[in-house]
Amino acid sequence: MEGMFFLIPIALFMGFIGLLAFLWNLKHKQYDDPKGAAMRILNDDDFPLP
Repeated sequence: MEGMFFLIPIALFMGFIGLLAFLWNLKHKQYDDPKGAAMRILNDDDFPLP
């Protein structure tokens, strides 16, 4: 039972840090173009098209 007094605040703190990281990513527009990054990895710049 004493361990819960230690673990619950740590879990809440870690969840709060995760929420802050997610909100920071939204503010800095990290999720605006998910399909563009998926297509860019398929582009082969070593061999230009004729």
